[in-house]
Amino acid sequence: MGADIAFWIFAVIAVIAALGVVAQRNLFRAALLLVLSFFAVAGIYGSLSADFMAVAQVLVYMGAISVLIIFGVMLTKDVQRGNSFNRAWPSALVVCAALMGLLVFVFIDTDWNTDMVQTGATIAEDKPTTSAIADAIFDKDAGFLLPLEIGAALILAAVIGAIALVKDK
Repeated sequence: MGADIAFWIFAVIAVIAALGVVAQRNLFRAALLLVLSFFAVAGIYGSLSADFMAVAQVLVYMGAISVLIIFGVMLTKDVQRGNSFNRAWPSALVVCAALMGLLVFVFIDTDWNTDMVQTGATIAEDKPTTSAIADAIFDKDAGFLLPLEIGAALILAAVIGAIALVKDK
């Protein structure tokens, strides 16, 4: 019961913050509202007992991506002028409405698995997911360790390259 209430509170916060990101003319405030939206999504993951996803959301999106966006906004020349509207907003509105219609069609047309609801089966709640994911990644037989290390090396190379590019400026 408490997880359901927390889910809906975080869902409302996420939607309001996302709408604020789009509606806000000040880029810095829009970036801060984006951080709030990321936090609410992490709360949604936490209320759904997806602890690994909640921590990943906080570390990757609230930490790295948000800092990157805020630095980008702060280094923008005309940040005081704000986010100006351009001539492309009607076509963007049409594309967004078409995408929303497609998503609604897919949600309605999908045959959702309701066998557990009909049979009365329950899902094990509050079971941590982090250990199962770690076992799957670091198991020698699964073979996911090498791609994980390659991804980490690529991210490290990108960070070093970015530092080298802006070091002279």
